[in-house]
Amino acid sequence: MDKAISEIIERLKKYPNADYKLDENSVIVKKNNDNGFSVSLTSNGNGNYTVAFDIWHEEFDNEIDALNCFAFGLSKDCRLKTVKKSGRPIKWTVQSNENGNWIDGSTTGLINLAFWKKSEVVYLHNDLIK
Repeated sequence: MDKAISEIIERLKKYPNADYKLDENSVIVKKNNDNGFSVSLTSNGNGNYTVAFDIWHEEFDNEIDALNCFAFGLSKDCRLKTVKKSGRPIKWTVQSNENGNWIDGSTTGLINLAFWKKSEVVYLHNDLIK
């Protein structure tokens, strides 16, 4: 098992209500509330990692940065701004809480063929790490 994944499993012992799935190359923490989102870390080999919040994802070539991003996704200071069209999510933007203001970070999106339809914005957040 990858060192980063072992570290996550060890840290998750502090949170007995964390529901997670583990395999050889990844760990996925399932959402812990109705408005939450899953958080995963996948080891891609050679010290490279992918961290994902639902569909949003980012690549890392540094274990510490990947672990910090993973933990951030489980915290109350992170939320996922999700844009939906016709009830289907099409865009995910990570936001961070900075002094009470939500600041946009990076975005992951899908090709939207229904661009003329009205958008709905939903905010998802976890609160496993207070």
